[in-house]
Amino acid sequence: MGKTMRVELLGKSGEELRALMVSLGERAYRGAQIYHALYAERRFDFTTMSNLPAALRARLAAEASITLPRITKRYHSTDGSVRYLLALEGAASSPAAAPTSIETVYMPEATRQTICISTQAGCPVNCHFCLTAQLGLVRNLSAGEIVGQVLVALEDNRAKLAPQTNVVLMGQGEPLLNYEPVIAALRLLLDPNGVGLSPKHVTLSTSGIVPGIERLAAEKVRPKLAVSLNASSDEQRNAIMPINRKYPLSVLLDACRRYPLRPWEHLTFEYVLLGGFNDRGDDARRVVKLIASLRAKANLIPWNPGELPYQPPQPERIEEFRRILTEKGVPAFVRYSRGQDIMAACGQLALLETPALLQPSRASA
Repeated sequence: MGKTMRVELLGKSGEELRALMVSLGERAYRGAQIYHALYAERRFDFTTMSNLPAALRARLAAEASITLPRITKRYHSTDGSVRYLLALEGAASSPAAAPTSIETVYMPEATRQTICISTQAGCPVNCHFCLTAQLGLVRNLSAGEIVGQVLVALEDNRAKLAPQTNVVLMGQGEPLLNYEPVIAALRLLLDPNGVGLSPKHVTLSTSGIVPGIERLAAEKVRPKLAVSLNASSDEQRNAIMPINRKYPLSVLLDACRRYPLRPWEHLTFEYVLLGGFNDRGDDARRVVKLIASLRAKANLIPWNPGELPYQPPQPERIEEFRRILTEKGVPAFVRYSRGQDIMAACGQLALLETPALLQPSRASA
């Protein structure tokens, strides 16, 4: 068959793969075997799926595809992080379209690795302190393109993986504005028979899309939720996050109060500290009033430099902010972003070149 007629398997659920096998005249359990080989074993070449009969492998090689995001560049940070520039081979609806570029960040530690993935190419939300916003929205990603980022990062680092994998949906895009593909990808990531990640180790970050938060609350399988707060009043939030005009703080926090937390779970409020704008003691005290009634914690993120009219906060402002929240009963942690030197830190993903640090691309291991 021609390339455009091939069936794409990456992103399909176990049910979809079983149905596909039945449609090809095969036994349904062959779909479960493909599912396990693809997501749990990370086998992307049909010839290596030795649990399938040779005739079926040959047929799949002729009629189906497993199209992973393609690594075009790797940027290596001095802290060990890697920013991947990935090419997506055409939109899901138009395989012949030109490749779309996105970014994924891999952050290794001694006992775990964290993979920051994108859910859209670009972003439509236009947070003014974020470089990604300057790209605008290029397009939504498919479930396969979302889960494929995790598979590519794991495969590229297969020889040195730590026991635990964390995934954060904090790359390019607003996850809750690409809801169905994001949820489909999360089901694959969180399925014990799929990629097999724990819900405790997967976090979705949103700018505050209230209908999406309400939909997520009803999902049986879901990650942890992080909400980008970044301001202590509507006036302040309107100035840096236009989405606040549609879902102001009262509406957003009401949705957060109604969000059903599991026994082990806290809501996370992310707060990017912009020097001289939202980092004063009075801001911290207003934040306490906003979220103290919730089972929540605050991650304080000093703004990462970029070509935008903001400044990082002073160290004493960061510590004062953290202290005020903690003393008022709100657990608060300062999160210094990794990968700043390769434009891989929070708010820096904008497909920017850093040629001095560019390492030659190589085939995945």
